[in-house]
Amino acid sequence: MSLIRINKYLSLCGITSRRGADTLISEGKVTINDHTLEERGAVVDTDNDVVKVDGVEARPVEEKIYVILNKPAMTMTTLHDPFKRRTVVQCLKGLQHRVYPVGRLDYDAEGVLLLTNDGDLAYRLAHPRYQVTKIYEALVEGRFTKESVEKIKRGIKLEDGATGHARVSILGYPADQTRLRLILTEGRKREVKQLCKLVGHPVKWLRRVEFAGIQLKQLKPGQFRQLTRSEIDRLHQLVGLV
Repeated sequence: MSLIRINKYLSLCGITSRRGADTLISEGKVTINDHTLEERGAVVDTDNDVVKVDGVEARPVEEKIYVILNKPAMTMTTLHDPFKRRTVVQCLKGLQHRVYPVGRLDYDAEGVLLLTNDGDLAYRLAHPRYQVTKIYEALVEGRFTKESVEKIKRGIKLEDGATGHARVSILGYPADQTRLRLILTEGRKREVKQLCKLVGHPVKWLRRVEFAGIQLKQLKPGQFRQLTRSEIDRLHQLVGLV
């Protein structure tokens, strides 16, 4: 029998860092033998206990894997969905190792999604502290104005009370709509949609075209590729893991 603290175990599984594991536990996403975990200091028997995160069994990592997926619209950014909706797992057929999404991309949004079993890297890339750049293209209702661009640049109060902001460029005016390019460094929940709606232009279509400098490179929706060595090294340097 081998006993280990749950936060260290989840880190070894590549799901998140030890600090990130505490957050998952507080959100009620971790179970041991199908019992929801409430104590951050709980101990796992690695020989006999079954640990799950969001309903998916967690096992220690044998090899670190880094994948970029062109997430299709109407696909959940989770490994398991209780309502049986399509998830990103169904896009990763042929991949021998289990990987986990870095952050979230809305169900109806498409584009760049990084997945990995490198828990420390995933935690830092998703944390607002590290100011990781995310670039989106959006189609919104109505004709976006320079005043709206400035409002979003200065910052707008979001649903959770935080202030969201972005750099916005107007790409064009197809029909009675506007194509936008938005650059964010925090990426709060539904931030692009909230910002655009709060200035009177609800989002009709949304695609993330770049995450932490990583682009799709001709990947079609539903396709994935493994990152190159230089891309992996650059991500580690970006968040101070060198």
